[in-house]
Amino acid sequence: MKVLVYSAKDFEIPYLEQANNKKHKLTFIKDALSSETTMKVIGYDAISMFSADTADFMTIEKLKDFGVKYITLRSVGHDNVNLRSASRLKLRVANVPAYSPYAIAEHAVALLLALNRKLIESNFRVSHYNFNLDNLVGFDLNKKTVGIIGTGKIGTVMSKIMHGFGCKLLGYDIEENSDLIDKYDMQYTSLISLCNQADIISIHVPLNTETYQLINEDLIYEMKDGVIIINTARGSVINTEDIIEGLKRGKIGALGIDVYENEKKIFFKDHSQDVQDDDFLLKLNAMPNVLITGHHAFLTDEALTNIADTTIYNLDCWESGKETENELTELVETT
Repeated sequence: MKVLVYSAKDFEIPYLEQANNKKHKLTFIKDALSSETTMKVIGYDAISMFSADTADFMTIEKLKDFGVKYITLRSVGHDNVNLRSASRLKLRVANVPAYSPYAIAEHAVALLLALNRKLIESNFRVSHYNFNLDNLVGFDLNKKTVGIIGTGKIGTVMSKIMHGFGCKLLGYDIEENSDLIDKYDMQYTSLISLCNQADIISIHVPLNTETYQLINEDLIYEMKDGVIIINTARGSVINTEDIIEGLKRGKIGALGIDVYENEKKIFFKDHSQDVQDDDFLLKLNAMPNVLITGHHAFLTDEALTNIADTTIYNLDCWESGKETENELTELVETT
């Protein structure tokens, strides 16, 4: 099968090549998938796309017209794909449903620890031979209350890690995890109650109509003063403007994010020589109690291996005329 791999990153190409083992003809391009770049798919049976790519209605229509039959995502999230259009046009779409919940959860913990113990500032001082300890006071995680919004695969791992620190766990999800309740003393509660009680809030929900800008001014008002918020889910789950106001007022004590509401225009590229015009990002970067990483929570050897293996597995299934259990389009009604 001839496959065009959009948004191919140097760090992932060796993993994809090893998983492929020359079975499919892979062509790697750095261009992101969009309506404007669909011309490049002529002559290809399938494409592989990344989380920053866009497969909206118009793009799906063009992919179909140019002969593409299959779309395999190198991500869990699929909010960037119009699945209804793909189903209607009989394009098969599959994702990587779980590549490494440990990678994401452990990165969330790293953000939390770095913010709480002020590791960035401490390292900056030491690099300048300043060993003064003023304003570097953090707090013990032990016995603190951690609110986990979304207790799926990643939220479950995060809960277990926080339990290991001796934290009290509060959970919010449409489905309760009995294992977390029985073994890790998770207490499920309403979202408002979670915000009222949590010293730390970690977000692990997918982006959909129910979770879009879930963390907004009204919910921030319900939070404890000085709360630490960690988001490794999707940038648009939080209202960035409201978060900035909360940080300014001191309602939010610290913010750690690996995702950003406007990241599609910015992340995964070197903008160090550009004049920055994203006001929200400029404001966040200027705050000493904000830590931002560029959507690299997934960047572990294990996760990249699993992403590549599942991507090639999806292609293998389609080429052999089989369905893959990772297909998304069959779940969408086309009526």
